[in-house]
Formats: sequence, C-alpha cells, structure tokens
Amino acid sequence: MTTEEYRQWAHRLVDWTADYYQHLGELPVKSQVKPGDILQQLPSSPPEAPEAMEAIWEDFQSVILPGITHWQHPGFMAYFPASASFPSLLAEMLTASLAAQCMIWDTSPAAAELEELAMNWFRDLLGLPPSWEGVIQSTASEATLCALLTARERATNFHANRHGLQGQPVFRVYASEQIHSSIEKGIKIAGLGSENFVRIGTDEQFALQPEFLEAAIQADLQAGFVPLCIIAGLGTTGSTAVDPLSEIAAIASRHGIWLHVDAAYAGSALLLEEYRPLIEGIELADSFVVNPHKWLLTHFDCSSYFVKDPAALRRTFEILPEYLKTAHDKEVNNYRDWGIPLGRRFRALKLWFVFRAYGRQGLQQMLRSHMSWARNLERKIGEHPDFKLLAPVTFNLLCFRYQPASVPPERWNDLNQAMLSWIQQQGRYYLSHTMLRGKYAIRLVAGNAQQQESDVQGAWNEVLQAAEACLPLYCFA
Repeated sequence: MTTEEYRQWAHRLVDWTADYYQHLGELPVKSQVKPGDILQQLPSSPPEAPEAMEAIWEDFQSVILPGITHWQHPGFMAYFPASASFPSLLAEMLTASLAAQCMIWDTSPAAAELEELAMNWFRDLLGLPPSWEGVIQSTASEATLCALLTARERATNFHANRHGLQGQPVFRVYASEQIHSSIEKGIKIAGLGSENFVRIGTDEQFALQPEFLEAAIQADLQAGFVPLCIIAGLGTTGSTAVDPLSEIAAIASRHGIWLHVDAAYAGSALLLEEYRPLIEGIELADSFVVNPHKWLLTHFDCSSYFVKDPAALRRTFEILPEYLKTAHDKEVNNYRDWGIPLGRRFRALKLWFVFRAYGRQGLQQMLRSHMSWARNLERKIGEHPDFKLLAPVTFNLLCFRYQPASVPPERWNDLNQAMLSWIQQQGRYYLSHTMLRGKYAIRLVAGNAQQQESDVQGAWNEVLQAAEACLPLYCFA
C-alpha cells in the first residue's frame, strides 16, 4: 500500500467510524452469530498472493462485523463498560501511527515522561497519597499479579527471585469471597498455590468482615503459615461491594502484611469528593489499581497501578542486559522495570488526551450522571411489588431479580435466567448476571459514553417485557 492509497483508505475508514458511532444504536448490541459461523465463512489457509484492500474491507463488513458485540452501544449494560471516547480514539490513532516501542526512556522519552505525568495527575485526581507513584499496566489482572510478586519478594528478601520458593514457608493470601477471579489466577501464577488463597466471609452487603479476616490470620499463624497479602475490594465485580478499607488496613499494618486494593472499576468514583471516605486508611496500603479503560472514557488497554514503594516494584522486575543499558538509566523511569512485559505501548497518550479534553469537571459530571440514572432506576425497582434488589446500589450497578408470588421460589432462578436470555435475543440491550448467595441476579450497569438516561429506562422496560413473556412458563398451573 502506497502512502497515497493509505491516505484514501484512512479517510474512508474515519468516515465509516463516524457513521458507526452515529448509527450504533440501530445495530443489535450483542452478536447473533452461532459458534463457528465466522470461521466457516473464511478460508482455512492464508492467501498466496496479495489481495486488494477492497476485498478485505468487504469481508470485514460482511463477515467480521456481524460477529462483533458492540461494547459502545447505548444498550450495552452488561459486565462493566469498556467505555471509549473520541479524544481517546484520536490518541489511539496517533499511537498506532507512531508505532513506538516504549520499553525504556531512550526509545521514546516523551512516552516515559508523559506516563509519569499522567500517573501523577491521576493519583491526585483520585486522592491517593502524594508520595505514591504509578505505572500503566495492561489490565487489573496484570497489576494484581505485580502486587503479589512484589509482596512475595519483600517477604523473602528477594530470595524467591534468585532461588525460587524451595525452602520457603507456606504463604497465604486473603480476600473476600466476592473478589475477582483474577486474584486466584495471580496466586497460581506467582507460585503460591491456589489452596493458599483464603476466602473471607462477607456481611449482608457482600463486604469482607474484618473480624473473620483477623481470625483467619490468627489461625494461619498458629498453623505455621505466613500471611503474605490481603486484597481489599473497592467495588467487587459481582455487586460492587466495598470492603471496609480502614479496618482491613489496620489489620494489615499490625501484622506487616502487604495490602493491595482492587478498585479496577469503581475506583474511578474517587474523582468525586463524596466517595473519598471509601479509601480512609489508604496510606497504610501498599498498592492500588484502577482501570481508566472501564469507566473513564479511555480505550482498552489502560490499567493504572499505584504503589507506595516503587523501589520494591522495580527490584522485583528489573533485569538489565547489556543491550538495554543507556547513559540515562539512573536519571529516568524505565517502565519496562515496573511490570512483567519488556515491550510497552504508548498508552499514556490516550489517558492524557482524555484528561485534557474532559478535565476534572467533565469526568465528574459524567460519573454523577451515571450514578443518578442508577438511583432513579433503583427507586423504580424498589416500588415494583415483584422485583427485588439483591445488593446495595453503591455506584451505578443494579443487581435485581423478578420473584412473583405466582411462581414457586425454587423456580425464581430459572425464571430470571430465562428472562435474561429473552432480553439478549431481542438484540436491543445486553445485560449480564451473577449469583449472590445462591440467588440468580440480573446485572444492569447504567452508563457508558454513548448512553442517555432514556436508554436505561428502555432497558428497564425491556426487563418488564421479558417478565411478561416468561412468566407463563413458570407460574403455578
């Protein structure tokens, strides 16, 4: 492809992108294809000769696009949003155009220094301790693994990195039974063993109970185990439950245990002063993660990982072969030493674009709008005699279910599962589910960049229609 051909296609694709966003609500939010449909339409072997861009573009539109679930669709209210914005998209275009490998300062000084600046800005926006430093990881899963590995190295005086875990004590990691599944995955990758993941019971609001945590630690100490890390959730995935950080932090401090705060989704709410009490005690924590690629209009991937002791983080991951040494290593941040991969994209650029394009006030306005929509829907659900909220609405996630008196309670789970399936089949809205103490809950997240409150109301109307459509199949004969 020549430069001029690229220019023509780039203009064409930008126009398509603008049209895509303008008419996104007209598409089915969830892909309607069946397993194998995409593969069956594509050749099983690569082409021998070059193909025309026109043919490639045609296949994208006719084969690939129908297999896409549209995460930016105004009807997408499942899981957590992967919200995007035009400023972020423009930055991603520039990042791809520059195609820089930003592993060390020398390979792109602006990338390293902009990342340092963006993390400092974000730290201050969130109200984290001003002495903390941050780095952009790909995902919260990767950031949590970094926390576990650094905790492991601190506990072994960096012996594990040199000699492995042979001869080391059995380390234990503690978190709420509601914590994200990536925690157990990280424990396994860190060589700590999933059987050493201690799940702590929760209260009626699905938050970790500190007295249970203290009891588990005491029992492990008596059994000869070594408490290594506590992971507190600020907005768990199932219900956005918030663990009592100040009490957990006091326990961690008393026992000298690494404390990591998983705020991957809901941590963005800390831009609002009224949510700052949720991180009372944060100065006693060791690390904190929040994903701008979920709720802050920044394209995936962009996970912000903050640490109290950056030297420990660097010591855990640094390795310096001769071919990576530079004259400026002692003066700069080489972020390849702050995490797992050597190679790094210029991810700070899109975050910087978003911060500047929206400002603190613009981001705050968006967050407050989303939570206001959720509060309004919370009231409607509470007023309906046959619907029940199953978890507190702390941010903008609602967990609820339909439980009409005409249906035996033992069939309510099946009824709600059928309702969710009915909603997905219509193609207008995409909701997801979770299980909360054995109860099937429909999850609805109110808010992404393309959404208005009318879309949230439309989703609720769809839920009511689903209830009406599915009720006859489950009520008493």
